[in-house]
Amino acid sequence: MFKNYVFDLYGTLIDINTNEWDIKLWKKLAILYHYKGAVYTAKEINKAYCDYVEKEKARVRRKFPEYSVIDIKIEKVFKKLFTAKGVKATAREIDFICTAFRCYSTKYIKLYDGVIELLDTLKAKGKKIYLLSNAQRKFTENELNMFGLTPYFDGIIISSDEECSKPDKHYYDTLINRYNLDRGETIMIGNDYISDIKGAKEAGLSALYIHQSISPEINGKLLADFKVMDGDVFKIKELIVKE
Repeated sequence: MFKNYVFDLYGTLIDINTNEWDIKLWKKLAILYHYKGAVYTAKEINKAYCDYVEKEKARVRRKFPEYSVIDIKIEKVFKKLFTAKGVKATAREIDFICTAFRCYSTKYIKLYDGVIELLDTLKAKGKKIYLLSNAQRKFTENELNMFGLTPYFDGIIISSDEECSKPDKHYYDTLINRYNLDRGETIMIGNDYISDIKGAKEAGLSALYIHQSISPEINGKLLADFKVMDGDVFKIKELIVKE
């Protein structure tokens, strides 16, 4: 039916719950920064983080005015939190901060049932598998590796790398052009009716919507060619893996 299967990650393959606004997270982060000589209270580092995120977003918007939906590299924000206090941090130290932040803010993370079986089936049938995720590479790369997902993908595109996000057509075109995909042979699978489904359709792709507990509420027309409304990943294979 299709040659190329493009997956969203969070809410589609990985079930995750994070809370980046818990004061306990910012207390721990303040301690980590203090270890390296950058002194903040929990409230100070939270506010500074938010300020630098907004400044970085503004910089990306100026750089890419053609993008309707942008993203940033979060590691730049964590580095700025050091430099603002006159502390020079190594790339390795910034990577550790990114990892610790993600770990501290994650309540749970797991694969949905049926994900490995679905990917194994696609590989066995000679299909190409791609990831198109609105995510931070410094977070996502670790999580792909921890679940053994990385080897399944013939191509991985992450929004922080491109500074562009779904549903922006530029982001979808990056995938199509980088891997020379035929739009008529490609389907997007995701749990967000706008980012994954509307974005895919506007980019000329087929789309399968899977509804999960963390999916945004649908307010408007669901444009998907295929639908799995009960979150059952096993049903994806039944619907769109025919050969």
